[in-house]
Amino acid sequence: MTQARVPALVQETPYRYQIEPTGRMRVPGVVFASPGLLPEVGGDQALQQVADVATLPGIVDASYAMPDVHWGYGFPIGGVAATDIAEGGVVSPGGVGFDISCGVRLYAADVDAADFAPRKEAVLDGLSRSTPRGMGKGAVWELSGAGQLAKVLASGARYAVEQGHGVQRDLDRCEDFGAVDDADPAALSERAVKRGLHQLGSLGSGNHFLEVQVVDAVRDQAAAEAYGLRAGQVCVMIHCGSRGLGHQICTDHVRAMEQAMAGFGITVPDRQLACVPVDSDPGRAYLRAMASAANYARANRQLLGQAARGVFERLTGAGLDLVYDISHNLAKVETHRVAGGAGAAGAPRRLCVHRKGATRALPPGHPDLPADLRDLPDVGQPVLIPGSMGTASYVLTGVPGGPAFASTCHGAGRTLSRHQAAKAVRGQELRQLLESRGIAVRGASWRGLAEEMPEAYKDIDAVVEAAEGAGLARAVARLVPVGVVKG
Repeated sequence: MTQARVPALVQETPYRYQIEPTGRMRVPGVVFASPGLLPEVGGDQALQQVADVATLPGIVDASYAMPDVHWGYGFPIGGVAATDIAEGGVVSPGGVGFDISCGVRLYAADVDAADFAPRKEAVLDGLSRSTPRGMGKGAVWELSGAGQLAKVLASGARYAVEQGHGVQRDLDRCEDFGAVDDADPAALSERAVKRGLHQLGSLGSGNHFLEVQVVDAVRDQAAAEAYGLRAGQVCVMIHCGSRGLGHQICTDHVRAMEQAMAGFGITVPDRQLACVPVDSDPGRAYLRAMASAANYARANRQLLGQAARGVFERLTGAGLDLVYDISHNLAKVETHRVAGGAGAAGAPRRLCVHRKGATRALPPGHPDLPADLRDLPDVGQPVLIPGSMGTASYVLTGVPGGPAFASTCHGAGRTLSRHQAAKAVRGQELRQLLESRGIAVRGASWRGLAEEMPEAYKDIDAVVEAAEGAGLARAVARLVPVGVVKG
């Protein structure tokens, strides 16, 4: 695969580019970005991946890329694609990724920045001690065995709350109300189960973090009030996923689909796009296993949040209320209106929507919104956009008529590999720089800090500007970090 095969981009609006269908492409490629956010030709092959995804059987509308798009496994990170199940549409693990249901959880604290400042170092020390992280074992909740893990895989955050690890609001303000209903723990391999037994309630490594933030600016007062946010308020953001369990599920099913594709007459331009029809035995098996990993990830963030809640209550007297929990690595069966195909123009169609490094951004009034937000005329789903370490993060809201199946970006998007970042700066130097800016740092390793240097990512403000300009979502609040716990 080479960048030279990518057709030229045609700029249609200031924040929308199109790749016209050529060769085996069934639909166009659409990239939402400003000129400065486009992947670099010759280095990042994300644009070629957008074109390759457009060849998948059953794909409808377009192969989409979000403003934070960059090169990934099979699909670009920041890629969105939907396939029509009734017309042989496929599901591809590459369209979800290895960290299934990696996502973001945001809590609003009942304390302002000024009152929090004298307690900051003690709170960060407490969060550091209560947050297992890094590559190995360690968890907030040591499960009794495979039987209890199966309950987590079936019921996600709902089971955690049922067992005393949280409150009802934690489910009311969580995507899918805490769990995906079609999970099947029996669909997992023995290796996946083994990897999941000792990591429930752990942060992991890489770009995952637990961050203490302050609401720096409110852009949409009505939505901020509905979400429970105000200027100067302290918040806690958690970014992590399904750990080794999700990685193993992806590995298992990529291998299975590579072997099964020929039997369905499917060929793909890149083996990392291995796929099978959604409505097939291996397709259904993957979705059931993927849903189990999604539930594990929801429970994982629930447990980390509950541990952080205990630290805040003990050291500041402040509670933590969940703003929202949203995933950005999932394939979901959804109904959308799409022109063409077997139905009339604009008829509802049952689609498998892949969002890899992209998140749902449901519009106001959508039935899947939390009950307390559903009837608000201009408030959609909370969308959580984490920045890179040491930079701002954002809360957005879904908007009416959002393109790409009501999807938007998921973060800043990498521009440097972890290896390149680690060569550019020493972890000790980066910590000193961040702390000179008032950001307390608790890292598990110096290399892990260096790999996540802010300069390794796109400008989060530019990414959000492009998302707004493309009509994907609307900014509600900008948050800045005052402390970070890293794997």
